[in-house]
Amino acid sequence: MKPNDDLQVWHTVKPEDLWVFDKLILSRKLGYSCGPKGIYVPYPGKYIVRPCVNLLGMGRGAKVMTLKGNTEHNLADGTFWCEIFKGRHLSIDYLDGKQILCVEGIKKSASNMQRWKMWKKVTDKPRLPKIIRELRDRYKYLNVEMIDGKIIEVHFRLNPDFADHDSPYVIPVYEDEQISPNSRQEFIIDAEGERIGFYIRKQR
Repeated sequence: MKPNDDLQVWHTVKPEDLWVFDKLILSRKLGYSCGPKGIYVPYPGKYIVRPCVNLLGMGRGAKVMTLKGNTEHNLADGTFWCEIFKGRHLSIDYLDGKQILCVEGIKKSASNMQRWKMWKKVTDKPRLPKIIRELRDRYKYLNVEMIDGKIIEVHFRLNPDFADHDSPYVIPVYEDEQISPNSRQEFIIDAEGERIGFYIRKQR
């Protein structure tokens, strides 16, 4: 059975590769401007602040904050700050080292990190840095998320929202929204965080 979340794969990943789950370490290895609580930011401004480790997904705990100097007193324990990337958000799946899927996420609003308007299939084939290519070639499943070509997350599983259908899109529905698919759509129950499920194109 294909793993569909990070909780399932945690015990299957080699100990020497568990650093991938720590987004601070990942960001540092990729050369981003970042640091844990207590490390000074290089200049005053807006930064993305997230938990270093979050196996539950859905952008839990992520927010944009204006930071200046020392971060000891305004960041929560277990979080880190990082420079902000702006641009297209892609999620790419690899199976046995080969890319099999790439989808682009469209946000409902720039200020909400947890809500998406749509995920749609695209034909991009991004190039990966060496440390991620090595993981891709060692593990059967790999998912990479990036913004503007910059990797922000890596998972040892595939994108679960596109696992069991051939729809070219997924449209999330959240708990304060009504379920009302049109004649060309069907609704899939899949609760996660604030999301209760999503629409896909009606399957034949």
